[in-house]
Amino acid sequence: MDTYLLPAAMRELPPPWQDLTYRRSQALEALALTEERREQARQVLRACLPDRRQSVHDWDEELRDFYEDRDDHTLDEADAWLTRIMPTTSQVTRERVAQVVGAWADIGIPTVPESPTEQWVDRVAAEWAASVRQALAHDAFAFIERANTAGLLNDGEAEDAALLAAAFVRVGVAVEAAVRLLVSLGRPRGEQALMELVRDDEVQDIRPYVRFRLLGLRRSVYEVRARQVTRDEEPLLPEGLQSLPHSWQNDFGWDATAPDSNSLAQARSALEACLTVERVPDDAQMCSDARADCSAIAEVVRALMPYPRLVTRERMNEAWRECQSLGFEFEGINAACFAKVWCKKIADRVTAAVFRWLADLPQGGGAAGEKEPAVLSATALWAAELAERCARRGSAVEEAIWFLHRTDDVPDSREALARLAFDPSLPATTRNAAQEWAP
Repeated sequence: MDTYLLPAAMRELPPPWQDLTYRRSQALEALALTEERREQARQVLRACLPDRRQSVHDWDEELRDFYEDRDDHTLDEADAWLTRIMPTTSQVTRERVAQVVGAWADIGIPTVPESPTEQWVDRVAAEWAASVRQALAHDAFAFIERANTAGLLNDGEAEDAALLAAAFVRVGVAVEAAVRLLVSLGRPRGEQALMELVRDDEVQDIRPYVRFRLLGLRRSVYEVRARQVTRDEEPLLPEGLQSLPHSWQNDFGWDATAPDSNSLAQARSALEACLTVERVPDDAQMCSDARADCSAIAEVVRALMPYPRLVTRERMNEAWRECQSLGFEFEGINAACFAKVWCKKIADRVTAAVFRWLADLPQGGGAAGEKEPAVLSATALWAAELAERCARRGSAVEEAIWFLHRTDDVPDSREALARLAFDPSLPATTRNAAQEWAP
């Protein structure tokens, strides 16, 4: 008696859903997006939804790793055996999986023992069953997404689809396809489902991906807020930064700015203003998520406050609340501390951008069409002092030291480099960076 690996609801799926070969995708492409077919797709999802989290393709990844550098079709042949022996959902049984495993051993798949054990067959059987769920659910979500894009889903269908998509994300099956559908559903239904998921501990391992897609939906909200004037809002950055016309979107870059007395005065004013921004401890423990995902926090802050003049208490508080709604759990930090951390980060970015621009300016006569050579020659004098101060306080250290190196024909720059290189009170990273260029 055959041991079925799929529940009865999956074994009894109507065509083309029961087909596990390439023909299913072809048939679905040609399938009309009727109400009956849309309900059928949701029924496929209900049938495929497991009652616990799934692991998919561990064995397949091992095979792919082995064959990554080989120019042959052995792996494709191994995969083909599965659907050759089990072309429909009703034929997915443990006995047929054992037959496939025997065929794999015969063709020399390296991860298959010559005499496969019962445990090995059970492992492949479980992974193949999970893979079938994954593939069918992916196609069902794609079918519903096509219908949604065509504007065919009514409110009830959209609500049902959102609930199913969220359920699949929680069990880790067809996650990308499910999230794509939620993004397609848009605001408010898809957005609300993603908001709930990103705060759900069940999706902790894929939270960064869910958050990334959610940010795509929220971006338009941020852009609307960024266009609003800062009437009666409390600025958090000093005046020397508020007047900068450069945006965070371009990393506060000055590349296209011509070097003249006005732009150099503005650069100096910006650097002096950055030096007055309060330094706060490193934010490595700012959130409990992986450090890499703190880029999502930066995206929120940047989108709400793309220019220094928009950095206000009110908008920082909005960014703080928004990040909490995106599932960030901050440790030992409140809204006021959050604002200080990001004001420091913005000041550091501006400092880095100014020194990159200054480092690329030719020094001496003829730098501005011979109109203002004296101004440019004098730049290194005041900038060297500011570069040393910035490096000492840990702000844009790499860029400040690079500027000093680029202008080391000026005594002030050489002396600043030497002081930074051999000051034992400075962090080793700062000293080492300066020693690389110190005379």
